[in-house]
Amino acid sequence: MAEIKIEKKKPVWPWIVAILLIFGLVYYVFLRDDESQIDNSNNVEIENTTSTDTVN
Repeated sequence: MAEIKIEKKKPVWPWIVAILLIFGLVYYVFLRDDESQIDNSNNVEIENTTSTDTVN
């Protein structure tokens, strides 16, 4: 009788985890909302420059 070699299937879950990590990295780098960072960096605080001294 001939021997039948049975090979176990390689696991798929490492590939799934790798794809999820790649998508997460792409989202973080390219697709996240950068407008909130731009708005915060462009805010300039202006001091009150009105004079309260009175001239008599």
